[in-house]
Amino acid sequence: MPIKIFRRLAALTAVCVVAACSTTTTAPVTTLVGRSESSTSSTLTSTPSSASTTTTSTTTLPTISTTTLSPTLGLGPHGSGPGVNVYAHTLKVSDIDPKLAKIPTRVYVPNQGGATLDEIDPTTYKVVAHFDISKKPQHVVAQWDLGMLYATTSGSNTLTPIDPLTGAPQPTIPITDAYNLYFSPDGTKAIVMVEAYDRIDTYDWHTWKKLSETPTGCRGVNHADFTPDGKIMLASCEFSGDVIRVDLDTMKVTGMLHLGGMTIDVKLSPDGTVFFVANEMLKKVSVIDLDSMKEIETIPTDLGTHGVYPSRDATKLYATNRSSGTITVIDIATRKVITTWRVGGSPDMGAVSADGKEFWISGRYNGVVYVIDTTTGVVTHTIPVGNAPHGLTIFPLPGRYSMGHTDNYR
Repeated sequence: MPIKIFRRLAALTAVCVVAACSTTTTAPVTTLVGRSESSTSSTLTSTPSSASTTTTSTTTLPTISTTTLSPTLGLGPHGSGPGVNVYAHTLKVSDIDPKLAKIPTRVYVPNQGGATLDEIDPTTYKVVAHFDISKKPQHVVAQWDLGMLYATTSGSNTLTPIDPLTGAPQPTIPITDAYNLYFSPDGTKAIVMVEAYDRIDTYDWHTWKKLSETPTGCRGVNHADFTPDGKIMLASCEFSGDVIRVDLDTMKVTGMLHLGGMTIDVKLSPDGTVFFVANEMLKKVSVIDLDSMKEIETIPTDLGTHGVYPSRDATKLYATNRSSGTITVIDIATRKVITTWRVGGSPDMGAVSADGKEFWISGRYNGVVYVIDTTTGVVTHTIPVGNAPHGLTIFPLPGRYSMGHTDNYR
């Protein structure tokens, strides 16, 4: 019997029948009850495990629309060009879906070395919940329709769903080496980066039935982003220093570029004309032209460049340099370095706050989370968490839908 996970926060009558679910966690099991397809809300009941208290609570959840949302496309290749801003619906707090108003804002921190999940209240900068979850949690990712979060627990070959209303982990879903998770921009499939086996698998995320397997021809595929028209994905292969172009309709690799070093995070420019690729060993961000599959420019950074994140107004790019303890701030329009923030420690992966005033980033080798003032570049808070925190996210964030990783919204 396949596990049923939220298609939207209020679209199914039951998420999971406990007896049919494989799980490695003792966290409360969350079930939707009394929901019909035509209803406007649903009731969530949280049933504690034997390790929990004996109280039971019910909360009314909002309905999340899964209407197809068409991007604004330009006249250039793949819908790029002047007048296009792929981040147009992610620029301000008011771009958060109003249906998420009852969801408490939390920072979700997967601790890869400790198989735990910490949750931080960003208003108090305190850890407010801590859970034991499956092995090697890598990233926390929002589902395409914003109705569920997932920790990619690759060490146990699972995804661990997280209820965004309660913050509680749910019964796990068997997925081979779920290192990172994306969703096609049209919402038709989940895209799993099977890093250990050098392939990309796709799933129907409503049932988690596997749809396809794509051998990549490179080593360590793990990060990606998508063209404005949602037809093509550029993915990085960390261990061979390559990037690959993938047709999302056929899930075939149509091009490869060897850059050397270790290629990590990938982000599309606001106008959709180029991709930015972090290179951990070569101290740079590469600017990639998709059609020619050429590196047309490089932007100098520091050793250990791992993540690349657009500012909330999509004018700057924050490149985290985890081996140098710095963050390189890049002007996206000119592709020039504006400044370098001296953070210390090992800034790795994270997300920009909804108002754009703070950059939350994991300290991969220091067991902390850094909160950085994006105006001054000063670390305002250092929050102790578990061992080897990795791809943290903030939820909810502005955007109509999620394309995965820790912050990829449109």
